[in-house]
Amino acid sequence: MNIREIEPKDNPVIEAIIKNSLESVGLNIEGTAYFDPHLGKLSEFYNQLSHSKYWVAEIDNKVVGGIGIAVFDEGKEICELQKLYLSPEAQGKGCAIKLMETAINFAEKHYQYCYLETRHDLKAASSLYKKFEFDLLQEPLNGSEHSAMDAWYLKKLK
Repeated sequence: MNIREIEPKDNPVIEAIIKNSLESVGLNIEGTAYFDPHLGKLSEFYNQLSHSKYWVAEIDNKVVGGIGIAVFDEGKEICELQKLYLSPEAQGKGCAIKLMETAINFAEKHYQYCYLETRHDLKAASSLYKKFEFDLLQEPLNGSEHSAMDAWYLKKLK
């Protein structure tokens, strides 16, 4: 398995992985990453933001998933863990753990806190976030954009 920064050639592959993942759990709805206006150009989007990156995971030179870190509230030194998605063939192979480690290591260099949004019914995701010591919040942080999410987590970094 290889983790590397996203390149423009990866955009359509990651877009398909994200959309297929959301469709598979009935979350191809407004208020999710499915309708993110930057979804088809994640490489360009993350490259133009400071202290932000998106990484892809490869198995046998095939992109099978990705994860991003972007600023959420610069004044409060909060980043957001974004768009952690894997294709079905990558699930259960440690890809999510490697992607999380990469993202958290990067976030610790630039931020004090890492925030994320998900849904309670996505049990594997919630379990992963708890493993990485994210604390479940009672409500979203101010500035949240994903109205379809119902679980919000925050991790103190460093």
